[in-house]
Amino acid sequence: MNQEITIRNFSVPLSPTPRGARLARLLAAEQLHAWQLPSETAAQIVAELAANAVTHGRVPGRDFRLTLYVVGDTLRIEVTDTRADALPHLASAAPGAESSRGLLLVDALADRWGVAMGPYPKKTVWAEVNTDRR
Repeated sequence: MNQEITIRNFSVPLSPTPRGARLARLLAAEQLHAWQLPSETAAQIVAELAANAVTHGRVPGRDFRLTLYVVGDTLRIEVTDTRADALPHLASAAPGAESSRGLLLVDALADRWGVAMGPYPKKTVWAEVNTDRR
């Protein structure tokens, strides 16, 4: 028996600025709404990954890219920047710190996440969320 799998995708380059990071979250929420998928968890993940791209992956004159894929019941969020030398890692934030919690949130909200390298000088930080339980 053949099962039809719907594949949806959305991709947009954004400026590596705080405004670009905010726009990433807004565009993701709007696209997920158009696809009739829950957006709160995904929008939070996008916000954290985009903020990291702007803060740690910024190269002047080079955009970062937000990509959303939906294959079956899995939403894959990808944020690609041009700083392959600045790899993300989970770190405990100091008590009272106002930053360094982004990947901890991604780790808590996503079903899976990781980093894909290349082509040089790019890296993609991705997270997957199962859409049938959120």
